[in-house]
Amino acid sequence: MKGERTCPRCGTIARPPGAWSSRWICPLHGEIYPLAPLVAPSARLVHQLGETSDVPLWLPWPLPRGWVVGAVIHAGDDASGVRAVGVGISGPNPMGGPGDFLLVAEEPGVGLGAGLAGLEGADPGKAVEGEPHARMHVHGRAVPLWFVEGPADRAVYVGHWSGSWLWVILYPQSAGVLLLEDLAVVDLRDLGHEADLLPYGTPPPWLSRGYDQ
Repeated sequence: MKGERTCPRCGTIARPPGAWSSRWICPLHGEIYPLAPLVAPSARLVHQLGETSDVPLWLPWPLPRGWVVGAVIHAGDDASGVRAVGVGISGPNPMGGPGDFLLVAEEPGVGLGAGLAGLEGADPGKAVEGEPHARMHVHGRAVPLWFVEGPADRAVYVGHWSGSWLWVILYPQSAGVLLLEDLAVVDLRDLGHEADLLPYGTPPPWLSRGYDQ
């Protein structure tokens, strides 16, 4: 996540479309939907993504007191639109110190959530088998979430909603206690002008080095 577009699965700098392919290319994973450079979030960015995204822009709602929107990341290209979006909020960790809460919505095969979770594949695979470990409310419906083994410094969960993956990444790992609460999320595209009034901050440092396992 430097100044170039990168592979959402591994963070390697991607090669733009050319004579041999109309898609962005990762040297390790082939054709990809590249991850855009990490920038400061803003209402303008949210509205731009809302117009081109094929997946929701999930946000815990109402926003917990003292928390700000710290990151908005996305993967896609000019021809296909936005295929994965991550919205992160930053605030007080219930266990002490600061905490971050990142929600990623993506189409199957994009690999953004899996990359941040430290998985080898593009999708969670067998991680969504068995009894779920948590849940989150989407449009009044409880969505089951499964814990995913990943880097020791973060807690990762995944579920699915309306054909797309729903990843929950909490940093540090102790911030995972937030899922013990009865959390609900909203699609930022449904907030309209309320998105202009949200408090916006800066991306957390760990996100820029999220692929350094």
